Amino acid sequence: MENTEIRPFRLDIPQEQLDELHAKLDSTRWPAPLPGDCWDTGVPVAWLRGLAEYWRDGYDWRAVEREINRFPQFTTEIDGQNIHFLHVRSPEEGATPLILTHGWPGSVVEFLGVIGPLTDPGAYGGDPSDAFHVVIPSLPGFGFSGPITEAGWTTHRTGRAWAELMRRLGYERYGVQGGDIGAAVSPEVGRAAPDKVIGVHVNGGLTPMPPMELSEEELASLTDLERDRIRRIAAFMREEFGYISIQSTRPQTLGYGLVDSPVAQLAWIMDKFREWTHPRPTLPDEIIDRDTLLTNVMFTWLTGTAATSAYVGYAEGEAWGVVEKNSGVPTAALIFAHDVGIRRYSEPAHTIVRWTDVDRGGHFAALEEPEILVADVREFFRSLK
Repeated sequence: MENTEIRPFRLDIPQEQLDELHAKLDSTRWPAPLPGDCWDTGVPVAWLRGLAEYWRDGYDWRAVEREINRFPQFTTEIDGQNIHFLHVRSPEEGATPLILTHGWPGSVVEFLGVIGPLTDPGAYGGDPSDAFHVVIPSLPGFGFSGPITEAGWTTHRTGRAWAELMRRLGYERYGVQGGDIGAAVSPEVGRAAPDKVIGVHVNGGLTPMPPMELSEEELASLTDLERDRIRRIAAFMREEFGYISIQSTRPQTLGYGLVDSPVAQLAWIMDKFREWTHPRPTLPDEIIDRDTLLTNVMFTWLTGTAATSAYVGYAEGEAWGVVEKNSGVPTAALIFAHDVGIRRYSEPAHTIVRWTDVDRGGHFAALEEPEILVADVREFFRSLK
């Protein structure tokens, strides 16, 4: 019988693990730079060495632990899987419960900076009536919800698990929000509990993706913005799809290198932060501060979950363009400049009542454009109360 107990949790990494990390960074065997040492061939050696040196000598995990431990954290077992989550209640008793879901290569770290504005808007110049009680789980197989112990943790199953988590916490009516994998999981919560979920908010776009090949007639019917997104989807499939191919077919093989080498893990994640932050030519640590980038990496490194986070994120086994059942739950999409959501292809599977295109910002919305994200979330759920 499953243990449904909710147990308090605190970050308290043994010093031996931090010493081991430093020793591995000290003994890194660095590759020779490829010609040009530029991002076109992967993360440049010169840039990564600088970040690794800061990780070794400037980054303070203990300070991060103290900061994160200010927020109440818990673990519970759902469907046989340990789930770690933050649960921060608003001082406003009438606050709306909201479950936030991160993506890959992310973690709950993505949302730390928006907890205050969401739970206590009055303290941040907002209207107290827009307050939320927030629940921020680590995806199965990610960070302190890892590793996974069995197959089958698709976005559908995770959505059902999140509905169960909110039930255990005593929330009868609540909203959901997420980006990347979180943008796929959040609608699944609505499908699992349409009578409980008052609204689904995503950033980055909604599934399904558009057909891989569009006719000239259909292309001509698109707006300039939509055609640009189609072009960028095609470029992604040509130039960036390799990591998905590896993670969805050989995650265990990849995991040996990433779990053993902190620099390999750092490079694997930083490659995506450079590609998916906006504007793309700007270095990722000029958009998101170094400590935050490294804390996100630490959630994977310290838990040894490179392979399990890859596996559960991308081994979905579903065909491109599959249209899911529409839950009928009101849905909002916030599409930043980097992302490629196209409303017409998403409408059959979602009851879209709000679609906002933004001419700035990248894939990691809560880290890059927290004010825009928070404002859009507040406005959307304000209309559903």
